[in-house]
Formats: sequence, C-alpha cells, structure tokens
Amino acid sequence: MAKHIEPRLHGENKWFSRFQDYIGEFIYGGIDGSVTTFAVVAGAAGAQLDSAVVLILGFANLFADGFAMSVGSYLSTKSEQENYQKHKAIEYWEVDNLPEKERDEIREIYAAKGFEGELLEQVVDKITENKDRWVDVMMKEELNMTEESKSPFQMGFVTFISFLSLGFIPLIVYVIDYTSSSISGDLFLYSSVLTFVTFAGIGFAKSYVTQANKLRSTIETLFLGGSAAVLAYFVGDFLEKMIA
Repeated sequence: MAKHIEPRLHGENKWFSRFQDYIGEFIYGGIDGSVTTFAVVAGAAGAQLDSAVVLILGFANLFADGFAMSVGSYLSTKSEQENYQKHKAIEYWEVDNLPEKERDEIREIYAAKGFEGELLEQVVDKITENKDRWVDVMMKEELNMTEESKSPFQMGFVTFISFLSLGFIPLIVYVIDYTSSSISGDLFLYSSVLTFVTFAGIGFAKSYVTQANKLRSTIETLFLGGSAAVLAYFVGDFLEKMIA
C-alpha cells in the first residue's frame, strides 16, 4: 500500500513519467516564451505599429530569445555535469592518496548523524571497503553534489521547442490578419485573451512540477505575465508619443 502512495506524495504522474525530467524545463521555457513575445506585441500595440511590424519584432524575439535560452539551458546542464566530474576526480585522488584523512571525514559525517562507538566504525568500514561507494558518499555528504543525469542537448531542445510553441501564441491573430485580413476588431485584445489563457494554463501546469497550490500558481503566472505586458504596452505608448 505504502509503495503505491509514495510516488503520489512526490508528485509522480505515470502519464508523463517518461518526460518527468524535462517537463519543468518545458514549462519554464514556455513561460519565458509567452511572456517575452507578448511583451513585444504589447509594446508594439502601445506604439500603434502595423501588423507587419509586430510580426517582424515578434518573430525576431521568438527565434533570437528562444535560441539564446536553449543555448543557456544546454551550457548550464553541461557545466553542472562537468563540474560534478571534476570534483569526483578530485575525490578519487584523495581516496587514493589521502585515505586516512578521507576515512576521518566519513567518520565525522556519520558521527554528526548520531552514529557512535562500534556501530560508527562498522559504518565507516563498510563505506570505505568499496572505492566507488566511498567516493559517492563523499560527493553527496561532504560536497552536497548529485550527478546531473539529464541530457544537455535534450534540455536545450526542450527549452527551444517550448519557447517557440508557446511564444507563438501571442502572434497567431497577427499572422492570420496579415495573411488573410479575415479578422475584424482589436487584434491586440484577441492576442491578449489568447495569451492570458496560455498564462493560466502554464501556471496550472507549473503547479504539478512544483507541487504548489494550483490556484496560487495560476494567479501568480497571470500576474507576472500581465505585469510584463502592461509595462511594455505603456513604454511603447510613451515612446510613440515622444517620437511623434
């Protein structure tokens, strides 16, 4: 019974367990994509720019920022892996060349956890009898480091795809209007509605990753995205009046 309850407590979901490692990256990439693209649209709308200009600015932001974010995600993940391997190599060297010092460190670590006397020495002996186990314990307990198992390339790819797919939403009505002129009414209003629905959906999905309150997560994402859009709109409006 407890075996089935534990995954639920940790927020594991069978439906997307295969993508669990990357769902967080998809959501945060999507948040950034939709917020920054809509901020560009809002600024252009505030400056009363033509749909063609909105599309140029929007797509330039979409691909440039999306690529920059994906490169940042790739390099960040790769750097974590390289940093872990560097410290792991150092720990192997210390175990080979300073074994007594490293044994004392293991003893101190487990004494701080409440082990003492003969039991403490048994724990130290058991850990240090295997070099790989010894180093693994030192990495986790002394350096507080765990190995990053996610693929840097996949992290960057997921970020790029989420940025593009969700960041494209604020531009949809402008694309339709530019290609077919079939939309009547306030394009910015339609774009705002679509984007704020996207914000709400992202905020709701984010609550599954962070295990936060769903309503609070949704409202928080709406507020942050809306704040960026309002600021961009009034900056665009101000600049348009100043230049005019």
